[in-house]
Amino acid sequence: MGKNLLEQLRQFTVVVADTGDIQAIETFTPRDSTTNPSLITAAAQMPQYQEIVDSTLLKAKDEAGENASIKDIVRLAFDRLAVAFGLKILQIIPGRVSTEVDARLSYDTEATIAKARYLIGEYAKAGIDKKRILIKIASTWEGIKAAEVLEQEGIHCNLTLLFGLHQAIACAEAKVTLISPFVGRILDWYKKSTGKEYDSHEDPGVQSVTTIYNYYKRFGYKTEVMGASFRNIGEIIELAGCDLLTISPQLLDQLRNTEGDLPRKLDPATVPQDIEKIAMDKATFDKMHAEDPMASEKLAEGIAGFTKALEVLEHLLEERLKVLDGQEHIKHGAEEIFHAYDLDGDGFITREEWAGTDVVFDALDRDHDGKITAAEMSAGLGAAFRLASVG
Repeated sequence: MGKNLLEQLRQFTVVVADTGDIQAIETFTPRDSTTNPSLITAAAQMPQYQEIVDSTLLKAKDEAGENASIKDIVRLAFDRLAVAFGLKILQIIPGRVSTEVDARLSYDTEATIAKARYLIGEYAKAGIDKKRILIKIASTWEGIKAAEVLEQEGIHCNLTLLFGLHQAIACAEAKVTLISPFVGRILDWYKKSTGKEYDSHEDPGVQSVTTIYNYYKRFGYKTEVMGASFRNIGEIIELAGCDLLTISPQLLDQLRNTEGDLPRKLDPATVPQDIEKIAMDKATFDKMHAEDPMASEKLAEGIAGFTKALEVLEHLLEERLKVLDGQEHIKHGAEEIFHAYDLDGDGFITREEWAGTDVVFDALDRDHDGKITAAEMSAGLGAAFRLASVG
């Protein structure tokens, strides 16, 4: 019997699990893993992880003191919950876990640096070496400058929400450890903009990552390229050979259950030599960003979506804390989440409205029609929300 596509992919690409679900990580045994607020929101609703959420909230309440408000307690618990999930994941994987800085700090260099140092400190208290942590930061100019400082301190960074070559070059010049270009979101923008369908080898997201990979290898940058946000396994197949690929459990399962030949598509040995080097400074960055409507729109949309995910998670934690305090029961959690994302009130959440983490959208979109209904939201999260009810 031949090797499946996942086994072959692992021969020349590091596979990363794009999930906060610890059981999924145990199933697919990736080297690295990544998590963020919307992934944690989904995982935190699962019965097997309720203890992590509750113990983190109660510890934060105890430390905050008797006069602390619920919002104060949740703010204290928020980052610690991300670290708590990160610690669980690090018990399983041999490599690194990415932990995200608050997206609301994306345009504040100093605040991003401070938050990253705090997260690293929380991991250090648990005995985790900073080499096993990647601090996840949005690829704004301010975020990239923050990452440059952090890397000089030995704090490794994963620059996310990356859509353009200008962002990638700035990251490489800042000597960041890793970038995460969003393949699927680039494809989404072009499909909506042109009305066209794209074969995998013509996929604009695939082409973008290929361009970035070749640029890095041509000029000897050490920053690793990790393709992210995939819509189908065809995109993954076209990027076989990329340094890393972060893949949802659904697509990992498809790769594992598919046999066939998987040739290496990206290879330092075959990089074109006629690539022109671009000198990058803020003026050039801003100019290239303004001239790339896809990158401009998707970066702003991504930050807004991640911010919304943060607010939803904070709301859930506030409600859960009230339940733990015996103040009230949660009865309409799934409905509240649905209305928070259904921006135009048409009864559907589109991918653009969701704007958060693709893997969570895909998990909730059970019929894969590109829209989440209230019923799908209830089916996906309802059982877990009911855990918060007493009796």
